[in-house]
Amino acid sequence: MFLRSLRSCIALVSLGTIGAAPAAVIDATASGFTIENTVEVPADAMTTWKALVDDVGVWWPRDHTWWGEASELTIEPRAGGCFCERNGAQQAQHLQVTFVDPGKLLRLTGGLGPLQGMGLHGVLEFRLAPGASGGTVITLFYRAGGYTTDDLAGFAPAVDRVQAQQLGGLAEHLRGRQSAAAPRAATR
Repeated sequence: MFLRSLRSCIALVSLGTIGAAPAAVIDATASGFTIENTVEVPADAMTTWKALVDDVGVWWPRDHTWWGEASELTIEPRAGGCFCERNGAQQAQHLQVTFVDPGKLLRLTGGLGPLQGMGLHGVLEFRLAPGASGGTVITLFYRAGGYTTDDLAGFAPAVDRVQAQQLGGLAEHLRGRQSAAAPRAATR
């Protein structure tokens, strides 16, 4: 029953990726996969960093939360910090923060979404680097694996599309902030 629901969910998610960032499944085997999505945003690294950690409840897609309310998401940008969702007594730790280098790298570990319930583990990194046009290149890297009776290679494309959508949400948020700031800067 759980796997049937998971497959249905993945099929629906794969249809709704408007505004997603360019994505790639780097590798996929029966026991795990590696995904990388990259996008360039018109913001410096520290503005990008602050949006990443402080505004996760704004840019993260609400249909990729446990209780449908992205505003309840938080990231504590410190070693041992929590990427958590709280909805009153209902709580979930999506991932645990394991490495913080502000403006450069945020590394988290754990299984996202249904992968957590399957007993899988992964490492997710947000890598920030200078962009060619003066902005910031954000690379979202995720490697997940572990024991399961399912062939994880089949999950990789759907997880890739979801992660592209998540990164696309951050990029759209940063572009919106940049657009909102532009008129004020022009009138000074």
